[in-house]
Amino acid sequence: MTDSDLRSNPENFCYRHPDRQSFVLCQRCLRTICPECQTPLPVGVICPECLADQQKQQKAQHATVTRMPRGRATGRGGRPLVTYALVIVTSVSFLITLIPGFGDVVWSWLAFRGDLAYTQPWRLVTVTLVHAGIWHVALNMLALWALGRSLEPLLGRWRFLTLYLLSALGGSVLTAILAPTTVVVGASGAVWGLLGAMFVIGRHLGANVTAIAVILGLNLVITFLPGSSIAWQAHIGGGLVGALIGVIFARTRKSSQQRAQVWLLIAVAAGLLALLAVPLALYYA
Repeated sequence: MTDSDLRSNPENFCYRHPDRQSFVLCQRCLRTICPECQTPLPVGVICPECLADQQKQQKAQHATVTRMPRGRATGRGGRPLVTYALVIVTSVSFLITLIPGFGDVVWSWLAFRGDLAYTQPWRLVTVTLVHAGIWHVALNMLALWALGRSLEPLLGRWRFLTLYLLSALGGSVLTAILAPTTVVVGASGAVWGLLGAMFVIGRHLGANVTAIAVILGLNLVITFLPGSSIAWQAHIGGGLVGALIGVIFARTRKSSQQRAQVWLLIAVAAGLLALLAVPLALYYA
């Protein structure tokens, strides 16, 4: 091919500057581009139009990534709003019980006693709202705050709230079975449920759960110390239910298993309520 042929071939000139001869092609569209129109890449060069398209695609991908946490704020991820709400509501409820006269009435209507579970079932859960003293509520709320900040973003708000309430229910049910005349107050059963669930989920994810195991062990020792007034039935019941729910969450993480997860949680709640018939059966046996 002669020099004349090269000069007469329009493909040998920049598509944006027809008067400039070049033999460099855009890596994406393969059009001829002069040095002024070339943007170097790790391999080859790119023309201005392909560069604009590439930047537009990158911006769209970046926008999608930055919007994801906002979309997940009502489920997994985001701030642990349920944890904060539980801490605030429980703390305010405790302060109300300190009001002379009125507080005693509120305390008596929210505290749990096994033989009242059948006629006043709200006590199965409202037991978490009353405490025996400032140190009791402070330690429980500190544990709830610490555990909730890790578990709620992992599980999502509704799952976390379900775990908390079912664990409280589990503690009340075991108390009703083993110590039906014992008056129980506090959110310890629900907190033990969070500990149990975190231990199981952590093991399933391959995380180091040594610290959680140590905390559970120390709490068990404190619970069964001679002369202790702690309602161990609520602790054990809440912990067992929390561990069971942890297994459910760990085994039904796929989106296709969400319906099964809901039904399993309903089954746990129904099973706990059914266990309340055990004390009655023993009494009338």
